[in-house]
Amino acid sequence: MSIKNYVPNALTLLNLFCGCVAVIFATHNHFIAAATFVFGGVFFDFFDGFAARKLGVSSELGLQLDSLADMVTSGVVPGIVMYKLLALSIGKPEISTDAGSWNAFFSGDTVMPSFLPLLGFLITLSSAYRLAKFNLDEEQQDYFKGLPTPANTLLIISLPLIMELQHNAMMNAIIMNQGFLIALTLTSTFLLNAPVVLFALKFKSWDFKPNAIRYIFLMVCVLLLVLLQFAAIPLIILVYVAMSMLDVVMKGSY
Repeated sequence: MSIKNYVPNALTLLNLFCGCVAVIFATHNHFIAAATFVFGGVFFDFFDGFAARKLGVSSELGLQLDSLADMVTSGVVPGIVMYKLLALSIGKPEISTDAGSWNAFFSGDTVMPSFLPLLGFLITLSSAYRLAKFNLDEEQQDYFKGLPTPANTLLIISLPLIMELQHNAMMNAIIMNQGFLIALTLTSTFLLNAPVVLFALKFKSWDFKPNAIRYIFLMVCVLLLVLLQFAAIPLIILVYVAMSMLDVVMKGSY
C-alpha cells in the first residue's frame, strides 16, 4: 500500500486530536483555546476528504473514521459549550468576559440550580444521529441533508467568542438570555437532522459556473467576517441555509 493511502486518514486523526484537546479546554472554560482547536479540526475535516478525492484513495475506513472524529470535534465539543452557557445563564452572574468570572461560576463550590444545562447535550445526541445516518446515505456526495456538524459547531462555538472578544453589551445580553439559548439548542438539534438540502463546499473543479453558488457564498462569508468578526458566524449559517434553499428552488431538485 502506497504512503498516499495514509494521508487522508492521518488528516482525519489530526481532526480527532484537535477535538480531544478542544474538549479539555472547553471543560475548563478556556473557550478561545477550545475554539482554536475546533477551527483546526474543521480545517483537517475539510482537507481529509479533499485529499482522498485528489489522491484517489477514498475508502470505507476513511468514511467511518471521519464520522468518529467529527463526533468528538463537532458533537461533544458544542454540547459542552452549550451546557456551559446554559449553566452560566441560570447563575446570572454579572456578565463579564474575563476568565475569572467563568471559573468562579463553574467551580465545585457552586450548586447547579437545575438540570436545564444538560439540555445542551441534545446537540451532541443529534450530531451522533446525523453522523450515523450520513454513513448509511450514499446520496450525499454533492449535497447535505440537514446542517453539517462542523457548521453547527462553528455556530455554537462562536457564542463565547463573541462574548470574550467583542465586548458588546447588547450581544452579551442576547447570548446570556436563557430563552435564546434554549431556542438555539432546539433549533440546532432540528437543523442537524432536518429534511433540508444544503449544498456542499466540494469543488470538483475551480471553474466559476459550476461552482457559482460556492464562490458567492465564500465572498459573502469574507465580507461578513470583516464587518462583524465572530458575530458574523451565526449570520453566515443563516445565509448558508437560505442560499441552499434558493438553489434548490432554482434547480428544481437535486
